Parts: sequence; C-alpha cells; structure tokens
Amino acid sequence: MKSLQVSPMASLTTLPNHARVRVLAADSTPMTTQLLVDALGRDAEFQMIESPSNVSILLALVKREKPHVAVISAQIRESGGLDLVREVRIQSAATRVIVLLDSSERTTVTEAFRAGAAGVFCRTEPFRLLAKCIQCVASGQVWASSSELHFVLEALTQPSFPVGLSLSGSLLSARETDVVRCVAEGLTNREIAQRLTLTEHTVKNYLFRIFDKLGVSSRVEVVLYAFRNGTASQASPTQSSPRLARSAHKNPPGLLANDPVPIRKTAS
Repeated sequence: MKSLQVSPMASLTTLPNHARVRVLAADSTPMTTQLLVDALGRDAEFQMIESPSNVSILLALVKREKPHVAVISAQIRESGGLDLVREVRIQSAATRVIVLLDSSERTTVTEAFRAGAAGVFCRTEPFRLLAKCIQCVASGQVWASSSELHFVLEALTQPSFPVGLSLSGSLLSARETDVVRCVAEGLTNREIAQRLTLTEHTVKNYLFRIFDKLGVSSRVEVVLYAFRNGTASQASPTQSSPRLARSAHKNPPGLLANDPVPIRKTAS
C-alpha cells in the first residue's frame, strides 16, 4: 500500500519524484504507522510508502518499491526481531535501514548495527530530528547519538566478539581485511603502516579502496562494518578501548549529543 502524504503548503514546492527520498515506514501498529507517514509526508523532500507490520507484505513492498530508506520499528517481532533488517537488505541492497527504538538500550543498539542498520532513532528524541536522521542516512551517513556509538565501539573490545572473517565471498582482499582490523582497533595511519610494514601513502590507498568497495565514506563506517562482519581483531582494552571511547564521547563544537556521527570522505 503506497501512500504519498503532502501538506497544502508543501505541495507548492513539491520536488519531482526522481529527486525525492523514497521512505518506507513500518511501525509496530497500523495507527502509529499512519501517524508516522502523515507527519513525515509533510516534508516535500520525502515520498512516503506506508507499510503494514506484516513481514511478508513489508518485504514485498521493499522488493517492489526499492525505497532509499526504510524506517522500521524494532518492535516488529514476527521475523525474529532485528533479523528483519537483514531481510530488508536482502530484498533491496541499496535500501538503508533506520531502526526505531523505544529506548536506547545497549543490546538493542548494537544488535541493530550488527544486523546492518545505517542508523538508530529513539522515540525519546524530538520528532524533528527524525527527518534529519532520514536525510543523513539517505546521503550515506550513519546516524547514532554519542552514547549509542559508544555502545557499538565498546562492543568491539568485548572478548566474545568474533575474531575470524571468512574471505569467501568477501568484498575485501586479505590485506584490506588486515587494514580494517587495524582501523577497528583505533590505530592511526602511521600505526597501521608500522604494524603492516607499509608506507602511510599505501595505507591511504588501501583505505580509499576499502571505502569504495564497502560503499562507505568514513573510518567510523569501516568500524561498523568490522563490527557487523566479525572483522575486528580482539585487541586488549589497554590498546584500543581508551582511544575508541574518547572518540565516542567527543562531539565537534556545535554538535548536539544526539546529532549523527559526522561523515566526510577521508582516508586520513
């Protein structure tokens, strides 16, 4: 069921369909889904697709409509919780998923990113930030508050984190995987070069190739890739945890605690 909701004022500046962000919304109940679609549809930048919480219908809509972004409640449990995120990505690899959370619990946040989400949004945040979240995720960024990102980075140093990566079917070469592991430990380019016996210039070239292959644009997203795919090595907390924890707590001047992770394409 496809629904385009636009306010009278927004219709005066409606963008052509090809220039708008197609957003599929699926909340835990039909009423909350409709409210979500109506509210987001007031933004002329969004072309809304209303989906029932029935998993089979939702996945069929994703396959047919190929939305740029899917906003999906973590409370849709029919498919086994956050496994639905993986299923959406299977139906449309280009669709980036935002998981709606009732609360930013450590386990739910980390599992959402492990499942392949590009962002998480907690209902305790102001609704106006959801539109900004969708815009950022649609442009290729990752959305998480500083505390949510800290949960993910902290999980990288847990002993239970998988250390192996099967390269069969992997996009990355063995050497590129080594670089990803180093990035996940929080090493600088110079430190990566020293560990792998490479020049800093070569490390930068590897990072740009990794960015292109994974379709990401920052070291943060490379770390999230490592988290999802078990690429990160088991670094001791004294090696990696302090550096990663500091980066999770720091926000650039003027950036709110719940603003998205800032993204820019750089290998440095």
